Amino acid sequence: DLDECAASPCKDHQYCLNADGSFSCKACDASCVGCTGEGSEKCKTCASGYVKEDEKCTDIDECNLPEKVCTKENQDCVNTSGSYKCVCSEGFEDKDGTCVQT
Repeated sequence: DLDECAASPCKDHQYCLNADGSFSCKACDASCVGCTGEGSEKCKTCASGYVKEDEKCTDIDECNLPEKVCTKENQDCVNTSGSYKCVCSEGFEDKDGTCVQT
């Protein structure tokens, strides 16, 4: 078997998986910018919104940062994978970018 992966045939956001007489390109984990294999522990660099912790790229919980990320009145922070979103608190709805009581 020729190791086609030695020639790095895959794109930057993929890793090469050598197979008998062939190879395939697999997508890197969403937490990675470039990788050497499957999973968040094989990242070359962590993607935006992720931090290297215990040799893995883990999500940063922006909602628990000392500085509030959702600063509008009656707004709550919801952590998402690699990011966060600001939503109106319960009993409030978004009206032209302002959370007003429903």
